[in-house]
Amino acid sequence: AYNKKKKETWGVCIFIVAIDLDEMTFTFTELLKSISLSVCTFFQFLKEVDVNMDTVSTKVDSTVSRLKKKYDVLLALYHKFERTCGLIYLEQPSSEISAELSSVLVLKNYWITFLLAKGKMLQVEDDLVISFQLLLCVLDYFIKLSPPAMLKEPYKSAVTAVTVNGSARTPRRGQNRSTRTSKQIDTDTKVIEILCKEHDCNLDEVKNVYFTSFIPFLNSIGIVASNGLPEVEVLSKQYDELYVKSKDIDARLFLDHDETLQPDVIACSQLERTPVKNNPDEELNLILPQTPVRAAMNNIQQLIMILNSATDKPSDTLIMYFNNCTVNPKDSILKRVESLDHIFKKKFAEAVGPGCAEIGSQVTFCWYKLGVRLYYRVMESMLKSEEERLSVQNFSKLLNDNVFHTSLLACAVEVVMATYGRNASQSDGTSAETDLSFPWILNVFNLKAFDFYKVIESFIKAEPSLTREMIKHLERCEHRIMESLAWQSVS
Repeated sequence: AYNKKKKETWGVCIFIVAIDLDEMTFTFTELLKSISLSVCTFFQFLKEVDVNMDTVSTKVDSTVSRLKKKYDVLLALYHKFERTCGLIYLEQPSSEISAELSSVLVLKNYWITFLLAKGKMLQVEDDLVISFQLLLCVLDYFIKLSPPAMLKEPYKSAVTAVTVNGSARTPRRGQNRSTRTSKQIDTDTKVIEILCKEHDCNLDEVKNVYFTSFIPFLNSIGIVASNGLPEVEVLSKQYDELYVKSKDIDARLFLDHDETLQPDVIACSQLERTPVKNNPDEELNLILPQTPVRAAMNNIQQLIMILNSATDKPSDTLIMYFNNCTVNPKDSILKRVESLDHIFKKKFAEAVGPGCAEIGSQVTFCWYKLGVRLYYRVMESMLKSEEERLSVQNFSKLLNDNVFHTSLLACAVEVVMATYGRNASQSDGTSAETDLSFPWILNVFNLKAFDFYKVIESFIKAEPSLTREMIKHLERCEHRIMESLAWQSVS
């Protein structure tokens, strides 16, 4: 017992030092295996070490928080995945089904495919809701490829109906998948509708994940151009590369009920509900509690989804509007964006101080870049609306107005900063939420509060995908301007 405790202590110490020195030459799972500890026990032991020795740095604490979140999400998803597969597939299908299509193989293939899709396509991959929606997309894909004799109702009837209606799906053996075209993916919605209904998920949201994340994943592994998914071993190898690169948890081990991934009793009692996000009254019933960090992560994921197809440069449609102007504003717009980029980075560096210089450069690059994407996207939407309302295409006066552009860009950057701000302040050690909060952006862009105020309503109308939290933040900016900022002597 003494030697075991000593080994565990050394493991925790090695973990702490490796994180602090950026010398993680092993994965978290490999460490757990070597000292025979579960995730939960390791975290508890690390907590005890910190209390007794006061040795855990902010860097280690941040890494542990990320690992905890990732483990909690994966545990919840796997638990739901196992139960859902039990509702979909017969335990003992008829003898006509190949023995190769055993429940163990089915689970392994589906789970590894999901892990790979999640790791490759989700920029905020530890968001429970988006991840579960992606899991439903994976299940939809495989259910349609399954022989009906393997399936329980109502999935059996749905797959049979798809076959009768003419979709090309041939029986498979082992890992040989039939080719699926983009058209089939677009039109065969019966199964995904059943899955969403069974799990109280919003169908439109799941479809959005299907088209923005799952189909690009299929394309990335050559699914449209080849005879179905690669062998499970090939997918597992691709996932192994992601896992080794991240140096965290090997989630394939959930399939083996590996002791390092076994939850504690409290965790087990919280895995009964399907994650949903479309009913705010039910947020408290999620598998994970609605913490400020989780709320912030959801907002970040939504913002990334909004801007996923946007570009850092004016679109062809915007260029058309520019060309229709009496005085083409393109060059001045591009120069202004570049100039304000330099100013933003300089002011941000001054605000966070030299101690956060490295973090600051990464943050400003991300925030401003996303802000510019949102700026162009909203500008295009505004011009389309005005064209419909006024039946004109020449917006030379508006598009050559420096104050309009500066205000619109400031509003876009403010939305990005407000979305990321809470996470930045909690994860990176900066005081972003306090020091960089509105009206900081007005001072950076040398903008009057009332000019900023004038674009807010149009901005909200032009971007219907803004989350409730983003809209509330802009409304708070409006109120603050009208209550105090607009009445200052410089206004």
